[in-house]
Amino acid sequence: MTDSALPLSQPEVPKLQELFFAFLGIAASGFGGVLPFARRMLVEQRRWMNEEEFAEAFALCQFLPGPNIINLSVIVGSRYHGVAGALAAFLGLVGFPTLLMIFCGYLYGLYGEVPVLRDTLAGLAAGAAGLLIAMAAKMIASLVKAGRVSPLTFVVIGFLAVGIARIPLYWAVLFLAPVSIAYYWWRPR
Repeated sequence: MTDSALPLSQPEVPKLQELFFAFLGIAASGFGGVLPFARRMLVEQRRWMNEEEFAEAFALCQFLPGPNIINLSVIVGSRYHGVAGALAAFLGLVGFPTLLMIFCGYLYGLYGEVPVLRDTLAGLAAGAAGLLIAMAAKMIASLVKAGRVSPLTFVVIGFLAVGIARIPLYWAVLFLAPVSIAYYWWRPR
């Protein structure tokens, strides 16, 4: 299947308050990483993006400095309402967690050395890692299903470089970003 044969989403334009509450819901959904929740909400539930649009936006978010989910909120918000939409999505995403973490920091200062709390936090970290692996598997499955195996080549090279060869991430990005862009720019259509 060629890129032009993939259907692009034509969602109803969300209102500013819908952007705010959607990203507030994402923020309230998880600890240690909410990208899997963001993908499910944006692609599967609200259909504001399709798989390809999400993958492209996520790739851009990975490349840009700063937290990926914040970058994604700004991209989605600005897609529909420019600066106001970006601000609404951003505030929805960071407002509640900021207040919650101030409170949790206070509690951790009081009770952080309690063994049961340390064990609970270790369990939450393992669950967050599982969610991230599940989201990556869904994104890879959609690439394979669409017949776009060449992006998987860059995934494997990146994993081997950073995960196995222990090349610093910035060197891998500095090499793979221009190579992958050049490949997609000049590939046969």
